[in-house]
Amino acid sequence: MNSSSTLRWALRCLGLLLVLLPNVLRGQQKAPQGAVSGVLLDASNGQALPFANVVLLRAQDSSFVAGAQTGENGSFEVAPVAQGKYMLRATVIGYQAGRRLVSITEATPEVKLGSLKLPPTATQLAGVTVQGERATVVDNLDKKVINVEKDLSSVGGTAVNVLQNVPSVSVDQNGTVSMRGTSNITVLIDGKNSGAASGGTGTRLEQIPASSIQSIEVVTNPSARYDAAGAGGIINIILKKQKKDGWNGSAVANVGTRDKYNTSLSFNRRTGKLNVFGSYDGRDDHYRSRNTMQQLATVEGVLRTTDQQATGLRHSRNHGGRLGLDYTISPEQSISLTVQPNFNRADPNVMNQTALLRTGDQDPILQQTRSVVTEDVKTADVSADYKRTWAEQKGRELTASTGYTRLWADVIVGQQFTNDEVAQLGWKQDFRVRIHALNGQVDYAHPLGEKSRLDAGLKTEWETNEGTDDFLVQTVADQPIYSRDADRSFAYDVKDFVQAGYITGQHAVGNWSYQGGLRAEYTNTQGEVRGGRGSFELDYLNVFPSATVARTISKHDQRLQASYSRRLNRPGFMQQLPLPIYMDQRNYRIGDPSLRPEYINSFELGHQITMGDATVTSTLFYRQTNNAIQRFRRIDTTATRLLNTPGVITAEYFQNFGQSTSLGAEMSINQPLAKWWKLTANGSLFRNSITAATGTEASRRNLTGTLRLLNTFMPTPKLDVQLTGNYRAAVLTPQGRLAPVGSVDLALRHRLFQDRAALTLRLSDVFNTQRQRITAYSENFEATYNNKWETQVGYVGFSWYFGSNKPPKKIEAAPQGGGGFGG
Repeated sequence: MNSSSTLRWALRCLGLLLVLLPNVLRGQQKAPQGAVSGVLLDASNGQALPFANVVLLRAQDSSFVAGAQTGENGSFEVAPVAQGKYMLRATVIGYQAGRRLVSITEATPEVKLGSLKLPPTATQLAGVTVQGERATVVDNLDKKVINVEKDLSSVGGTAVNVLQNVPSVSVDQNGTVSMRGTSNITVLIDGKNSGAASGGTGTRLEQIPASSIQSIEVVTNPSARYDAAGAGGIINIILKKQKKDGWNGSAVANVGTRDKYNTSLSFNRRTGKLNVFGSYDGRDDHYRSRNTMQQLATVEGVLRTTDQQATGLRHSRNHGGRLGLDYTISPEQSISLTVQPNFNRADPNVMNQTALLRTGDQDPILQQTRSVVTEDVKTADVSADYKRTWAEQKGRELTASTGYTRLWADVIVGQQFTNDEVAQLGWKQDFRVRIHALNGQVDYAHPLGEKSRLDAGLKTEWETNEGTDDFLVQTVADQPIYSRDADRSFAYDVKDFVQAGYITGQHAVGNWSYQGGLRAEYTNTQGEVRGGRGSFELDYLNVFPSATVARTISKHDQRLQASYSRRLNRPGFMQQLPLPIYMDQRNYRIGDPSLRPEYINSFELGHQITMGDATVTSTLFYRQTNNAIQRFRRIDTTATRLLNTPGVITAEYFQNFGQSTSLGAEMSINQPLAKWWKLTANGSLFRNSITAATGTEASRRNLTGTLRLLNTFMPTPKLDVQLTGNYRAAVLTPQGRLAPVGSVDLALRHRLFQDRAALTLRLSDVFNTQRQRITAYSENFEATYNNKWETQVGYVGFSWYFGSNKPPKKIEAAPQGGGGFGG
C-alpha cells in the first residue's frame, strides 16, 4: 500500500476517534443518574462467570431498561440508570438465572451488589441428579473461550487435536492451522507470541499436550490492542496453572494403539503470598503414513511421467517442562516468573518406490529410495510478568511483561538409493538454526467516567536467526560416507525488529457501546546469504485502525455487533531467503528476497440470541487481501536436464500476486434433545475468490463450507459420552484444489474413586476416512498427491487428581460458533 493510501487510512481512523471523543468527554462532564454493579460467581466453587448477560427490567412492567455483559473476572456495571425500582436478571448457560430487586434513589444513586452467586442447573435423570458446570464454550461476539478439559475428543493428543474441534479453526493432517480458509494466523501461548502456527520461534503445536491446556481463546477480528500480524485472526492457548491453597495437582497417563504413549504431571503449592507451580509432559509416538504421487510434465517437448508410492514411519519423542512462581507483593501488585524448556526429536523413515518414464522409452526406470531424516529441536522460554491495580479506581490497570526465547534446531533431510537401475549416489542436506528472540510489552488501562475507558500500550520484539545449510553428497555407493558440496551449501543471517504502539477508546451509552483504536507498527527485517549470494531488507511503517459498534436488545437477551480491522501478514524468513531447501530428491523450496507483506481488510457482523437454555450465534464476515502472498510450483528445467533421468525437478516458491477475497457466514446452535442428550451443530459457508496464477484467465472462485455435529450423552451420573462428526468441503488453491474430507470421533469418560480419578477411552477417525488429496497444475505440469496419515487411533487414559483438583463432573455443550474441522 502506498503512502497516500496509508495516510488516508490514518485520517479515517483519527476521524473515528474524534467522533468518539465528545461522547467520552460528556461521560466525564455529566455524571450519570445512577448505576448498578456487582460480580457474578459460580455458587459451587466461587469461580468468576465471564460474558454473562445482565439486564435491568422496570419493576412495574418488566420492560427493558439497560443491559451489560460481565468481564473475564465476572464483574459488571449497568449505567446510566434513572431513579426507580428495578429487577436485575443475570443469565448464563448451565446456571440458574439470578434475580435481585434494586432501588435507585437520590440518596443512593450507585448500588453495589457485591458478589452474586449463581447455582449450576440441576437435571433429574432416572432418580439421580446431574449437576451443571461452566459451559464448554463461552461464545461472546468479541471472543470465543473454549474449556478444553470438557472436550474428550483430544484425550491423549496435542494442541493440534484440540484445535481440530475449535470453532472457526481448521487443522489438516499435516498440522497446518487455518481460520476461515487462511493459514496466516497468529498463535499465542498465555498471551505471548509463539510462532507455533508457522513453525517459527518457540514451542510448536505438536509439542503441547492436550492435558496441559486449560482453554483456547479465538479472536476472529482483533482490535488494535493485538498485534497486526495474522490475516485470519488470533488463537490464544491458555496453559493450566493452579492457584489453589495447599498442594494440588494431577497425573495423567495415556496409551494409544500401535506404540503411542504420553504422560503429564502438574502441581502447585500455595502458601500465603507465594504460589509455586510446575509441570512435566512426555510423549513417545509412532505414526505411519502412505502417500502416492502421479505427475505429468512436459520439458523441452518431451513428456515425462512420475509415479511414486511411499510408506513412512515417524517416531517422535518430546519432553517439556514448566516451572514458575506467582508472588503477591500487595493486594494491588503481583509478579510472575516462568521457565519452559522443551526437547523434541523425530526420526521419520520413508521408503519410496518410483517409476520414471518419458516419451520414447519402452519401459520405466524403477527407483527404490530410503529417506535420511532426523529432527532435533530444543527450545527454552523465560518470561516475567508484573501487574498493578488501584483499589480506589476500578478498572485502572498496568501490566508489563518481558520474555526471552532460545531455539536450537538441527534437521537432516536426504535420500539413499537402495535399488537404482541408473547408478546414483545419495545426498543429505544438513540444516542448522540458532535463534535468539527478546520481547517486551507494557499495557495501561485508565477509566474515564463510569462507562468509558482508554487503553494504551507499547511493544518491542527483536530476533536474530543464524543458520547453515550444508549439502552433502555420498562418495561411495552403499556406504554412509559423504562429502560437502561447497557450491550447494549456504550460511545465512536474518535480523528482525518490530516496534509497536496502540491506543483504544471505549464508551457506552444506553444499549449502545463503541470502541475505536489505532495501532502503529514499524518493521525492519534484514537477511543475507553469506558470500554475496543474495540479501534482502524490508523497512516500513504502517497504521492499523479498528472499530466496533455493539447494541444490546432486551428481547431474548440479544446482542448485535459490527467490527472492522486492518491487518497484515509478513513473509517468513524461509519465504525470503534465496536458497533451495530440498524436501526430497525432486522437489525443493526457495525464497524470494523481493517478497513483501500482504494487507488485509476484515469486516464482521454478528448476532447472538439466548432462548431459554439455548444460545444461537451467527456471524457474517468479509475479508479482502491485497498484495496476496501465494504459493506456486514450477518446473526447474535446468536442474531437470542435469538430473539425466526421466524425472523432473520442481521448485516451490512464493510470490505477491493479485488479490483474494472471502465472504461467508458462520452459525452455531446448541439444543437439548432430551435430559440426557444434547446436540450442538456449528458450521460455516463461505466463498473464496483467488486471482488466477497465470494472470490471463478469470479469477477462480468456489463455494465451500464446514459442518460439525457433536452429540453429548449422559447415561449415568458418572459417565459422559461424546460422538463427533466433522466435514470440510473442497477448497481452491492458486494452482489447484483440496478435496473434501471428513471424520467421526467417539470418546467417553467415567469418574472413579469419589471423583479422585477418571478413566477415558477415545477412538479417533472411527471410519478411517481422514486423508488429504491435492491436485495441482501449472504450465506444462499436472500432479495429484494423496497423503494418508495414521488417523484411526484408540486411546486409553487414566487421570488421578490430588488436593482440591477434581475431574469435570459433566461435559457441557460442544464448542459453538461457525467452523470446526475446516472453518
